[in-house]
Amino acid sequence: MAELFIFFDQIYRILFLLIPVLVSVAMIVWLDRRVWAFVQKRRGPNVVGPFGLFQTLADALKYIFKEIIIPASSNKVIFILAPIVTMTLALIAWAVIPFSETFVLADINVGILYLFAVSSLGVYGIIMGGWASNSKYPFLGAIRSAAQMVSYEVSIGVIIINVLLCVGSLNLSDIVLAQKDLWFVIPLFPMFIIFFISALAETNRPPFDLPEAEAELVAGYQTEYSGMMYAMFWLGEYANILLMCAMGSILFLGGWLSPIDLFPFNVIPAPIWLILKILFLFILFALIKAIVPRYRYDQLMKLGWKIFLPFSLIYVVLTASFLMYFDLLPGN
Repeated sequence: MAELFIFFDQIYRILFLLIPVLVSVAMIVWLDRRVWAFVQKRRGPNVVGPFGLFQTLADALKYIFKEIIIPASSNKVIFILAPIVTMTLALIAWAVIPFSETFVLADINVGILYLFAVSSLGVYGIIMGGWASNSKYPFLGAIRSAAQMVSYEVSIGVIIINVLLCVGSLNLSDIVLAQKDLWFVIPLFPMFIIFFISALAETNRPPFDLPEAEAELVAGYQTEYSGMMYAMFWLGEYANILLMCAMGSILFLGGWLSPIDLFPFNVIPAPIWLILKILFLFILFALIKAIVPRYRYDQLMKLGWKIFLPFSLIYVVLTASFLMYFDLLPGN
């Protein structure tokens, strides 16, 4: 009986996390469009529901009722699996995100490694979709995505080492608690900037949306997809964007910690602070899309390998040297 209770408790906790994430994905699509419209002096979605809030729901219904077309020459099994893999990996990564000191689905000691590993696997869904479509545009988009994501994952990994040197733990809750006195965005500000730009490349967002560049690749790896299978790619992409915003908030912006903890009128719950920080970073994502033009592919690779990677490695050495010189290494 106890095992059954534990089982249903875990199911409840999983649903309590996943349902808000899926609802948030729907809402940030609306926010994304509203930000672009604001920058370009347009109205954006404003007809379906108050302020256009139901536009994403209308789009979802459209995708549900549209026909799913599977190309005759495609590898049908892998073609169908690709969007499922993309969306599943984007959702299971949320298991280790701590929304407060007590509210985390899986508080594992190697949370940051789990998060990095799952986010790295996201490229497989795109490669599978591009290759299985048996079409040149999706295939080129998949190749671009694989090279791009691998390139910028290296930079993100080195950036995370800077944070781990300051904390001495791979647990995400420990990383947040280590920022009680000083958020890491202040001493590691250059790393925060590089992390933010690398997150844009990791999630195929403009100005690094080369795997799905409409101008030359129609829609890249998504070209042959339609209906709900296309929507699953779309959901997975936005869930990954929110995940990278959550990572940035936890690693550099103090996670659920409030900037006004010292004051007695801080009545905002801890999870709300994390959500506000995620929202702030997402608005920056949306502004970048509306403002910055797309990079060429050679510029993208040069930025990752010749600028970000060497600079991140140098900063690791500087961080370690500073901590050792002033005897600030965790555990000393």
